[in-house]
Amino acid sequence: MRRRYEIRDDQWEIIKYLLPPERKPQGGRPAIDNRKMFNTMLWVLRSGAPWRDLPEYYGSWSSVYSRFRRWGKSGIFDRMLAVLSAEPDDESVMIDATIVRVHQHGAGAKGGSNSKPSVDRAEA
Repeated sequence: MRRRYEIRDDQWEIIKYLLPPERKPQGGRPAIDNRKMFNTMLWVLRSGAPWRDLPEYYGSWSSVYSRFRRWGKSGIFDRMLAVLSAEPDDESVMIDATIVRVHQHGAGAKGGSNSKPSVDRAEA
């Protein structure tokens, strides 16, 4: 079951090759799944909650935060952004209000409460 703020399977297929391997060549304890960690990071970033308020489902907040910092320092997020921005999916389209012009009839026409001259109450 996909939880709120988690990525879809097709999105994961695009970025999973950009993440470091979960198992190190020298062995040791296996790391937590990269997808679960990435979904946890997305939950924190999208919800705006502090790291310490992470739900128990996701595990220890300090583990997630340390991996977030490690990935940030190594440039993994920059590589993700480069790959994902190369092929936009039009899921979120935004219009910048600075380039949208008002219709000619909606700009500077007479009417409304601003069209009447103001009268100073002291003069009346």
